[in-house]
Amino acid sequence: MRLFLLPVLALGLSGCVVGTVARTAVDVATLPVKVVSAGVDAATTSQSEADEKRGRELRKEEERRGREARELAERCRKGKARAADVCPEPQPR
Repeated sequence: MRLFLLPVLALGLSGCVVGTVARTAVDVATLPVKVVSAGVDAATTSQSEADEKRGRELRKEEERRGREARELAERCRKGKARAADVCPEPQPR
């Protein structure tokens, strides 16, 4: 009975080995293509990525300008203006 079972198991497992070897061969063959593709993707910037980056830069600049304007207004309101500050004249009531 054991003699009959060994060849059957060997035939059953041989498909797994062949499949694994074939899968490994495909992975090895496609690896250079994947590496080059990833390198090109990392080295280049798409137009949408460039637009997003520019938009972020513009928003940060606007936030900085707004923050500076609020600080200037606060200094002028409190009467603690710096030498370079241009404060509006107080409006008569």
